[in-house]
Amino acid sequence: MTTNIMKRNGAANTPARPATTWVDQLLQDNLIQFFTMDFPSFGLMNNPSTVPVNLKETDKTFEMEIVVPGLQKEDIKLQATNDLLTISYESEPKNEENSGNGNSEEGWLRKEYRLESFSRSFTLDDTVDVNKISAAYEQGVLKLTLPKKEHAHKISKNIEIK
Repeated sequence: MTTNIMKRNGAANTPARPATTWVDQLLQDNLIQFFTMDFPSFGLMNNPSTVPVNLKETDKTFEMEIVVPGLQKEDIKLQATNDLLTISYESEPKNEENSGNGNSEEGWLRKEYRLESFSRSFTLDDTVDVNKISAAYEQGVLKLTLPKKEHAHKISKNIEIK
């Protein structure tokens, strides 16, 4: 899944989609999940390969917050190649055998929370200074700062009318 990191000029770039269509699709997806899985997620994580991302733009940067709880910073891979920023985690294969007392792995009776592999990619436009991207990971949230190139900063000044 690739997402663009660039500002859109108004809603004209996004096709209108009636709310009823979105709600119908959400309910349909969860009804299918209810009958095909033993625990419905109600649309929170329909695809285990995606992670929630918040993105905002300031005058000088783009700021990203990626929610990845339960990982160590060493587990997360960040890579910027040309105009693509990729954030990923590759989970280790687990031994699926049960423990000696009949319970599942590590004594858990049921495990609905799993750290699964994911990869998110974002297309960077030419305003991002790839060489100055920085990242910090704290309390399950990866925070990235993507500085804009000097010529891309928003400039605002008052113009005198003569």
